[in-house]
Amino acid sequence: MNLEEFKLQEASIPQLPGVYRYYDENNRLLYVGKARNLHRRVSSYFNRDHDTARLRLMVRKIRRIEYTIVDSEMDALLLENSLIKEEQPFYNIRLKDDKTYPYLVITRETFPRLLVTRNRGLQGRYFGPYTSGRTMHILLQLIRKNFPVRTCTLNLQPNTIREGKFKTCLEYQIQNCLGPCEGLQSEEEYRLMMEKVTDILKGNVAEVVEQIRADMMLAAEALQFEKAEYLRQRYELLENHQARSTIVNPNIHQVDILSYSQVEERVAIHFMRVFRGVIIASHNFNFKTQLNETATDLLPTALTEAYRLFGEGGKEIISNETFEIEGSGIQVVIPRIGEKKKLLDLALKNGFISLSRDAKEHLKSLKDEKTRKLLETMQRDLSLKQLPRQIECFDNSNFHGDFAVSACVVFVDGKPAKNLYRHFNVKTVQGPNDFDTMREVITRRYKRQLEENQPLPDLIVVDGGKGQLGAAVDSLKALDLYGKVPILGIAKNLEELFYPNDPDPLLLDKRSITLRIIQQMRDEAHRFGITHHRDRRSKGTIKTALTEIPGLGAKSVEALLKRFRSLENIKQAPDAALEEVLGKARLAKLKAWLNQDVNGASTTT
Repeated sequence: MNLEEFKLQEASIPQLPGVYRYYDENNRLLYVGKARNLHRRVSSYFNRDHDTARLRLMVRKIRRIEYTIVDSEMDALLLENSLIKEEQPFYNIRLKDDKTYPYLVITRETFPRLLVTRNRGLQGRYFGPYTSGRTMHILLQLIRKNFPVRTCTLNLQPNTIREGKFKTCLEYQIQNCLGPCEGLQSEEEYRLMMEKVTDILKGNVAEVVEQIRADMMLAAEALQFEKAEYLRQRYELLENHQARSTIVNPNIHQVDILSYSQVEERVAIHFMRVFRGVIIASHNFNFKTQLNETATDLLPTALTEAYRLFGEGGKEIISNETFEIEGSGIQVVIPRIGEKKKLLDLALKNGFISLSRDAKEHLKSLKDEKTRKLLETMQRDLSLKQLPRQIECFDNSNFHGDFAVSACVVFVDGKPAKNLYRHFNVKTVQGPNDFDTMREVITRRYKRQLEENQPLPDLIVVDGGKGQLGAAVDSLKALDLYGKVPILGIAKNLEELFYPNDPDPLLLDKRSITLRIIQQMRDEAHRFGITHHRDRRSKGTIKTALTEIPGLGAKSVEALLKRFRSLENIKQAPDAALEEVLGKARLAKLKAWLNQDVNGASTTT
């Protein structure tokens, strides 16, 4: 919508508080906003240039404007919050608060119960929500240990109790209930008990503790020792709970705290409620700003949401930013020193922790998106049916046909997964036969995967041309895996990619990320295989030389290598150390062989 189009609607927009809504040509809700003066606020979108491209784009998309007039700015704030939650407009701030936290509710009955719920469908008085389920259950356990609140679902009415329709249950026998179902506990006694429970849930533990202490002293003076002991245990439990909960000055009667923290477009607003020196509610609201919203815009939104969750609080709010809600009577205080400043610092700390956690999640999502795009590129370049999340690459090494090994490296999501690397000592191939070696290792690798019901890769890469690729295909066919797992070969000279039964190679651009990853896998498989091959060749050569010594068996050679690690160390070892391993007779044979080596005799195979 341009300025001329807006002028046609401008005259009908009143200068009153309310909520406005912007729609595009497809009748999609773009944005919901509140205003103290609808006419002035809506006009501001069309009468000036905007700093952000996002805001300019939204204004161009507007085709229809609707508004609702309300009595006050507070009503506008409440209506705006409700519409945003229900409609999720595209350009509004994103409040990431999709969790359903548990509440404790005291039901509205003749003999009320204390229940846990995740929705507000029951009639009664709600406390919470509790962002920590563990904390809530500890508090619930504490209350039930101190106050025998009934847990049954009986419809207890005065007339049914008088008529004796109910009988006490096991809860009464183990003293978890005082038997109101049989009239053993009066409605007045039960009501007074639930008032104390309500005080605890509101955070007013001190008065309850003092009352239990007084009752305990009276019971002791009346020589009611069992009752006094019962009350003493509950007194200590509540006192310990109070000691853990009271972390601020108890003279702070009732106050809400809203701290504002922002890093780039991400905002954390931490809400805390303090009642009689006890923090009774704490909650983080995370936003992602869409149109350069400021603290003045976001703090009222967070406060409204906090009131929805925790109920309205007092008329004083501690914050590090100024904001106002017209007609609410709420006073915003920015403390500089004292206990209130400590509370604000605590809220700010929580907010920055939330921002840090949110930033890590955002970074992870960016990495996940980058990985997804990479895999989609590889899937497209290699004409694969699914994303190549796990790729396995094979390379063979040998030394004049001896000490043949093969390496398998695994890449997951385009990165090396070194814990999944494997190497194979070739068992069935004699001499330098690269094709038979490839057949053996492919068979061994995937036969075992099938037997152990392990997941198969999304792509197999073999280092070599058509010959190595054909050998690998033979093994896959024998295992009935050909056609189920894609496979290709990479030739070293021209970096050509070969597919089975395709005479023409695939030539990817040298700058292609797909080719770079396949080259990286090929080089990594070569490095991993060569390292293992050298270790095996070195150990094999030494063992062969030592086992040539007449009278020195394989076990003696193994014991020597285990103790001294190398032939050079054996040559330099003192006779006493060698004798410990070999004994005198075999030591003499070893010394004789070593003397031959010094004099120039051959020690190689």
